[in-house]
Amino acid sequence: MLSRPLFRFVRDDQRINFMRGRHMGLIVSAVLSIASVILFFQPGLKLGLDFRGGIIVEAQTPGPADFGKLRAALDHAGIHPDAVQAFGSPRDVRISINAPEGADREAQTQKLVDGVKNAISAAEPGTQVLRADAVGASVSSELFRDGLLALGFSLAMILVYIWVRFEREFAISAVVTLILDLTKTIGFLAITRFEFDLVMVAALLTILGYSTNDKVVVYDRIRENLRKYRTMPLRELLDLSINETLNRTLGTSMTVFLAALPLALFGGSTLTGFATVMLFGIVVGTSSSIFIAAPLLLLMGEKRLRKETDAG
Repeated sequence: MLSRPLFRFVRDDQRINFMRGRHMGLIVSAVLSIASVILFFQPGLKLGLDFRGGIIVEAQTPGPADFGKLRAALDHAGIHPDAVQAFGSPRDVRISINAPEGADREAQTQKLVDGVKNAISAAEPGTQVLRADAVGASVSSELFRDGLLALGFSLAMILVYIWVRFEREFAISAVVTLILDLTKTIGFLAITRFEFDLVMVAALLTILGYSTNDKVVVYDRIRENLRKYRTMPLRELLDLSINETLNRTLGTSMTVFLAALPLALFGGSTLTGFATVMLFGIVVGTSSSIFIAAPLLLLMGEKRLRKETDAG
């Protein structure tokens, strides 16, 4: 005999009427997604080095960094950085410089990197350079295009997969929900001003995959119940299916959330943004499986799904 789990988020016999708030869920989701699209254009995403081109130098000073002193040293060396900011500990400094223009960019880039190293070492003796990266403008534009193509191709493959596995209404509902999840995450990036780079593209693709898996679990139970309860109204059947998978959905989401949380808190400059966006995506993806995907399925398939089930 299998033992019962020590903790459950809801009782096995819990019956929450999720469809009662379906209209509010769809309205709130639409408003947030529209606002996110607006934020995408104004103020826009903060493009990282991969997508805008330029030079990033990260260094660690012996003690707490004196940013005024560092900026003065860079200005004295004729270097005008786009930003001089802290990251991680008070000793960590990140210096961003726009990509050089004109001929012989490679030589100019190396000269700038050497100039930054010399300037900050003179201002703060004992400073260690941890990282120095440079990306040209042509390479960055190609990376940006490839990143957007990866997101579009991922959505297309998800649509094909769900269309093959489920009925048309399931596929359309899932893809619309995923697009809403994606736009909200982009809005979150625009608000938080995390740099949008190749790492963030990986985060968005991971969120799409996780959210798709979550919706497939709920849709599988809905499809099973469509065959099992042939006379039950679709609205009641959706509530039943969500309640039956709720412990599994919340348990999986909490596991992934707790795994990503330490990275968001202690991951440093490279992983903090990635993990924080992952945390946001987990919350959005889980809630959309309940409050968006199911109401959309009810809206589009209430008559057709029941008709096909009765006929079968």
